[in-house]
Amino acid sequence: MHKIFQKVTTKLLIIDSDISLSIVLCDYLASRGYKAQHVAQAREAFVQLDQSHYDMVLMEMQNVGMNGYELLREIRHRYAQLPIIVLTTRSEREAQMKAFQLGCDDYQLKPFSMDLLICRIEAILRRVRRDEENKQRVFELDGHIFDAVHQIFDGQHLSGRESELLLMLCRHQDEIVDRHRILASLWKEDNAFTSRSLGVFINHLRSFLRPIGYTILAVRGKGYKLVRQEEGQKR
Repeated sequence: MHKIFQKVTTKLLIIDSDISLSIVLCDYLASRGYKAQHVAQAREAFVQLDQSHYDMVLMEMQNVGMNGYELLREIRHRYAQLPIIVLTTRSEREAQMKAFQLGCDDYQLKPFSMDLLICRIEAILRRVRRDEENKQRVFELDGHIFDAVHQIFDGQHLSGRESELLLMLCRHQDEIVDRHRILASLWKEDNAFTSRSLGVFINHLRSFLRPIGYTILAVRGKGYKLVRQEEGQKR
């Protein structure tokens, strides 16, 4: 029997050359309601991160195909808001300090308690979600005001879902907002019905944006991007 829909869950990427531990960790995370994907090498990690949205990375610092610090630095550079927990046997104070300086959100020594790791994951995700809620909610697009608090764009009233969708796009103007992330945030499910609904809302927002010189680009296989209309015409 085919599934009618796929419920969106929190997705974690595990980067670790220890296959046995990673299998156990993926199974444990699945039992707690998370979806975990494992890769053993940095090269595979970047492929996954480029192709799909992840809510967090759990990474080892050794034996992953490149220097662990370089991997951490590159992930933080490419995905500035992505939470990262380092899982490692490196207990030296200097190693921990350098990892935090390069942008990790937490540093967990192996062997670790699975239950404690879940607590750390949930604490970081709560902070990320709280920070997201407290971000800017009023934007100016070439003199035209979008007020997400009152759901008004350029004097016109938007529905709640239209307003939240435009808010996500404004917060990441000129950046691709992952389609999975949008559906997870606004619909909680990823299926044919919600995908069609998302398309309808995107088209409706385009009709509001077009007169002021903006549009929403669809990036095949990835998501959507709010841009000036002249950039959209170049594509």
